Amino acid sequence: MNFMKTGIEGVVIIEPKLFNDARGYFFESFSQREFDEAVRRVRFVQDNESRSSRGVVRGLHFQKPPFAQSKLVRVISGAVLDVAVDIRRGSPTFGRHVAVELSGENHRQVFIPRGFAHGFSVLTESVVFQYKCDNYYSPESEGAIAWDDPDLGIDWKIAPSDVILSEKDRCHSRLRDAEWLFDYNVNLY
Repeated sequence: MNFMKTGIEGVVIIEPKLFNDARGYFFESFSQREFDEAVRRVRFVQDNESRSSRGVVRGLHFQKPPFAQSKLVRVISGAVLDVAVDIRRGSPTFGRHVAVELSGENHRQVFIPRGFAHGFSVLTESVVFQYKCDNYYSPESEGAIAWDDPDLGIDWKIAPSDVILSEKDRCHSRLRDAEWLFDYNVNLY
């Protein structure tokens, strides 16, 4: 696997080594040993999968401690623009984001550490999206910031008039008005 650092410390893009032949392809999608050595020691405890249609934006979501989550995300079929936003007050990259196209064709994955909000927009007719989490989902710990916060400057690659949101994702506050954020000086692991 090829592990690529991004402009924000801790957010890592992972490209597998793909082996193609007349039968199709094979790749190792996860190795705990390689991940621990190249990214960080994380114990994933829950795998999730979603299916969404073109224009859907999910996010920007996070979970507060003690249920904060790291995520390792990838696309099985279709394509998304995947976004991780640093929401750790005091961080040198606070409010900045990393955006990466993930697809069933490029097989890329993104690791999003604790202390980040996460979301994605669906760029194809449909997408099957998978993610590993290092903590269990807790509805009481849910947090989110507005997907369209102009201060974040995220280009979701979809016209705002074409975006499809859940009712919950329609009413999140902007980052500057968020009631709860992470503290950069607190170890989240």
